[in-house]
Amino acid sequence: MAADPAGHSPIVVELYTSQGCSSCPPAEAFLSELANRDDVIALEFHVDYWDYIGWKDSFAKPEFTSRQKKYVETLKGRYAYTPQMVIHGKAHVVGSHRDEVESFIQQYAADNTKGPSISVKRNGDKLIVAVGPGAGKAGYDVVLAIFDKPHVTEIRSGENSGRTAKNSNVVREIVPLGSWSGKAAKFDVSLAGKEGDGGCAVLVQAHDQGPILAAAALPFDY
Repeated sequence: MAADPAGHSPIVVELYTSQGCSSCPPAEAFLSELANRDDVIALEFHVDYWDYIGWKDSFAKPEFTSRQKKYVETLKGRYAYTPQMVIHGKAHVVGSHRDEVESFIQQYAADNTKGPSISVKRNGDKLIVAVGPGAGKAGYDVVLAIFDKPHVTEIRSGENSGRTAKNSNVVREIVPLGSWSGKAAKFDVSLAGKEGDGGCAVLVQAHDQGPILAAAALPFDY
């Protein structure tokens, strides 16, 4: 799943969720559906601020909470909440509101032909990421998100006690690779010691976590 030479990029949908949140399972099920689509890159980020209410989410990391809080700032939200979906770094909506999410996906896909091409290849424990030239400026970050294969987790306490959580594309690592300013750029990334057995996504995103210009994903095949 890649941005093609004309810059037709998949739309990135980020879900901010927690296994300790009783409102999150419907949004997680929706994200699993989105993960099967070619026109979407679906990423599930688990936040840690619900861990205190009885169930510690083993996928949650402080840096994912920080990423969500940055979106609250850039998208002028009032507060961080779960389940929250951020669509292509441009809008946010309650993650279980399917019609609104679909509307944003269609809206951004209609005007999504201005980004650079992205190539992601794997050679053993090494990733080779190439971002093509384009009408950019010195204001884009290149970010790597590494995610897992689907998980099934039995929740034994907290708000979802007794439920089985099914999660897709759970992000385990998010790694800044560098910047892109319109000229072709190449990044070599070592996967040694990094979590995530399902695949990865590369995002070319406006500096300071703004709108996403282009994105590509690569499933890992062991």
